[in-house]
Amino acid sequence: MDAMRILQVVTDNNRRGAQVFATQLHDAFRTQGHTVDTVALWPGAVGGLGLEPLGDRWPAPRTILELRSRMGRVDVTIAHGSSTLPACALAGLGRHPFVYRQISDSAFWAPTRVKRIRTRTALNRARVVVALSEYNRGLLIDPIGVRPDRIVVVPNGVPATEFGPADAPTRTAARAALALPDGPVVLFVGALEPEKGADLAIRAVAARPDARLVVAGAGREREPLEREAAAVAPGRVHFVGTVATAEPLYHAADLVILPSRGGDAMPAVLLEAGLCGLPVVSTRIGAIPEVVVDGVTGSVVAPDDQPALDAAVARLLDDPTARAAMGAAARVRCLERYEIGRVAEQWEAVLARAIALG
Repeated sequence: MDAMRILQVVTDNNRRGAQVFATQLHDAFRTQGHTVDTVALWPGAVGGLGLEPLGDRWPAPRTILELRSRMGRVDVTIAHGSSTLPACALAGLGRHPFVYRQISDSAFWAPTRVKRIRTRTALNRARVVVALSEYNRGLLIDPIGVRPDRIVVVPNGVPATEFGPADAPTRTAARAALALPDGPVVLFVGALEPEKGADLAIRAVAARPDARLVVAGAGREREPLEREAAAVAPGRVHFVGTVATAEPLYHAADLVILPSRGGDAMPAVLLEAGLCGLPVVSTRIGAIPEVVVDGVTGSVVAPDDQPALDAAVARLLDDPTARAAMGAAARVRCLERYEIGRVAEQWEAVLARAIALG
């Protein structure tokens, strides 16, 4: 395939799923011989990625003008979710092609007719819309109203070079670095926002007096979550904030928990956990059941079903043989479907299509 000039746009420099994926796809594209520039609309409140911001705040006219200039210098632009859709729709003005990557559950974030119309109007400015799964493609068609022929499914992806299983010494060192004593360790990685369900994870671990929970991530719910943890599981919930490299956290854990209440499409934490050979306990939200195969690579329960979540965590903590088997199956599945190199090849075809549409 001919080399392309690609611009990637993320909302900010905060270390969250869409932003991290863009940096990983950036590296994969460069390996394939393409010229890539990845920028943020604004610096963000947390930061951590070091991408060039186009402005000091968002929304801002100067940021749109700078984005329009950048889009005019490349063959195609990728808008990675959230605010990048209206930004690229406005900056492109139909003259500069862009592909939009829908990173979340469309129905969850556009629940009203007015929001659906606004979302559909912006999506129609994109040459191609990328959904992370067939489930999410269906939501873009109905209720959002995007034409089916404009949507392509390309799953989320992570680099296998950055995530792998831990041997015994690595596991011991990872736990020592977190000052974790012997005993079961459950890991939550995600934004500390209500829809992610970290409170449910805390309660699930609270029901197991021998277990500890490591919570990685930032968000407005941190202080309420810390108070709840102190009340129901004193001394057993460890908040580590946003981390630059998550692999050591996975190496310290026995299993990963993500009790999402909604809004998620295909969270990267599930893929990272799988590549590290860990089973996941999660919820029936978005494409999560496509990644976490219930009874095979982990357990999937209904959202906000605390008893079912508690039971799923307990079953895996009590059965190391099942944990090992599920973790091995998860790694095979993630290598076959979600490794970033395979995903980048699919993206090449999407971008070539967008350019060819003229």
